[in-house]
Amino acid sequence: MRRVKLPDGTEVPALGQGTWKMGEDRAARKQEVAALRLGLDLGLTLIDTAEMYAEGGAEEVVAEALAGQRDRAFIVSKVYPHNASRRGVVAAAQRSLKRLRTDRIDLYLLHWRGGEPLEETVAGFEALRASGSILRWGVSNLDTDDMEELFSFPAGRACATDQVLYNPEARGIEFDLLPWCTERGMPVMAYSPVGQGGRLLRSAALKAGAARHGVSTAQVALAWALRHRGMIAIPKAADEAHVRDNAAAATLTLTDEDLAAIDAAFPPPSRKRPLAMI
Repeated sequence: MRRVKLPDGTEVPALGQGTWKMGEDRAARKQEVAALRLGLDLGLTLIDTAEMYAEGGAEEVVAEALAGQRDRAFIVSKVYPHNASRRGVVAAAQRSLKRLRTDRIDLYLLHWRGGEPLEETVAGFEALRASGSILRWGVSNLDTDDMEELFSFPAGRACATDQVLYNPEARGIEFDLLPWCTERGMPVMAYSPVGQGGRLLRSAALKAGAARHGVSTAQVALAWALRHRGMIAIPKAADEAHVRDNAAAATLTLTDEDLAAIDAAFPPPSRKRPLAMI
């Protein structure tokens, strides 16, 4: 599994596991836990979750999956914007730690920007980092101007990543945000890298690439995102077959023909676009 280096030198797998929608159905709990555990065995040791997902239910699924093997995983969780005041972020992190049944979160993110000043959120993050409750922090769904503001604070430069929507249908970050992060040695984390609702995976360009390589269209989408050396992709998989399919994408390298076909179907941005979000 290729590794991506965070600004503090820590290396994480380029391909991880998402948990959005997990924890919403008790009947699916056993299958979700099994999927996450298999992902760990296949090298997908970065697990992304959030207090928003099932209102903490996804964090509880992660805790069950990591029971007895916490040290194998790199846990990413996220705080709601309305909890992201200087004091609120500390309290929210403590609740997440309790649900995750761990003493530290490896990477803690602001889920999206809300009404709390960024500088106050950063102060809360830094307090958590000083206490050891989180080891590093970052942001999610922040555009280039937000990142410029963040980096204007002395402590803001400790930001470890920006987690954003990125797939062939949503590639606006390539115009400015992705180069901005790359210039600063900060990896980008791609959520929904295979799209939503299956439309992307039915595209002729991805189907053609899948046929050429004898793989699935989801693997083509993931390999496309991972062509950037500083990109981490966090697809969700709630069953073991899907996990295995995702993991196999880590070894897939797309050809120039594949990339040209995807560019023709989903042209790269030629101007600044509003940051896409789900």
